[in-house]
Amino acid sequence: MSTDDPREIQHPPFTPAAPPPAPYTAPHAAPSAAPQAVPYAAPTLRAAPAPYAGAAHGPGRPRPWPAIVATAAVAAVLASAGTVGVVRALDSNDAPAAVASVDDAARSAAKTVDPAPVTSTADRPDWQAVAEAVRPSVVAIQVSTGSGQGEGSGVVVDESGRILTNDHVVGDAREIAVTLMDGRVYGAELVGTDPTTDVAVIRLVDPPDDLVAASIGDSDSVAVGEPVMAVGNPLGLDSTVTTGIVSAVDRPVSTGSPTGGEPVVTNAIQVDAAINPGNSGGPLFDASGRVVGITSSILTTSRSSGSIGLGFAIPVNLAERVATELVQNGSAEHAFLGVTLGDGHGTADGATRVGAVVGQVGQDSPAAQAGLAKDDVVVALDGEAVSGAESLTAQVRERAPGDVVTLTVVRGGKTLELDVTLGTREQAVTLPSSSRG
Repeated sequence: MSTDDPREIQHPPFTPAAPPPAPYTAPHAAPSAAPQAVPYAAPTLRAAPAPYAGAAHGPGRPRPWPAIVATAAVAAVLASAGTVGVVRALDSNDAPAAVASVDDAARSAAKTVDPAPVTSTADRPDWQAVAEAVRPSVVAIQVSTGSGQGEGSGVVVDESGRILTNDHVVGDAREIAVTLMDGRVYGAELVGTDPTTDVAVIRLVDPPDDLVAASIGDSDSVAVGEPVMAVGNPLGLDSTVTTGIVSAVDRPVSTGSPTGGEPVVTNAIQVDAAINPGNSGGPLFDASGRVVGITSSILTTSRSSGSIGLGFAIPVNLAERVATELVQNGSAEHAFLGVTLGDGHGTADGATRVGAVVGQVGQDSPAAQAGLAKDDVVVALDGEAVSGAESLTAQVRERAPGDVVTLTVVRGGKTLELDVTLGTREQAVTLPSSSRG
């Protein structure tokens, strides 16, 4: 690991898969880069410098048209293609971030901020009113790990002291301290972490009686162009507020794992609000003051280590589902198809479309049971376009085991639709070690 800032530790660089020809010129690999993101020509994705501990993604993972972040071989799908630039974990410390989640009963009992300031709407946002309402629910996180210290952000989700953040912020933490907006500091402990989604939950050891929890929104309703606000602890500057708009949704973004394991692939919300190292794990609010995402990664160039207006957030619906499982079970389950994938295209009905090309199909896997075959080109999932292996991986990972999805497949010059019941990732399948989806 290399340290560019005494408060942050970056993940080691990894070798991205060879990208397809790109209409854009990929930026030079940034120094000490970890994973890289490129829409067509994939640069090296690296963990963004983080003043807080942990580095997995950064403030959200980009979703390129084909795939924002290019990764070598994704354990669920071969990934290549990303977005021009470098996707970095906002907070790359050796401690993964933690994400907190609560069940409905806990949330109903919690004190929450006003979910809809009367003076603020998407059409006429009143950011002063929103900031006043939500900042008490946002915390700064400081961690100590075996290799250093780091800082990140988090959001209080219930009055019992549970806090949602990134796995790459707190996953490897030996000690965790949480600072509230008014300066009070509390010790915290890990509740659970999920490296696959970069979500984690921590809990204050002795929470105060006046703890304020945030109101959770619906990330499925987020639309391109709507205003959003990020609140966090960038570069150690706690309670920092930045605003912008949603630049894209369902953006496939991949970032390296702090432990050298499988890359994190997310169907992210892309925003242009300024997000920097230390923002990781912090909330992204809509104009009504509801949390719609958890910032986790940014895209950068070799000449810029901070925000260039390309930030990414984990959709809160995914983060909340995983966090709830962590609280209730100590671990989270993940959906899978049971195939290896590559990038390619298929032609049917006079049109050529990009998609994810099926390699091997696992024996008795959900894909095999649905009739998916080698060389099929998956071009859409539930009507949402699939731009490549990473795109399909991200869409599958945001769903839950048991969900039924419809794959639009190009086979032999024809288009067909296959209904697939997603399996649970832990189940045994026959797949090569290099890739599985």
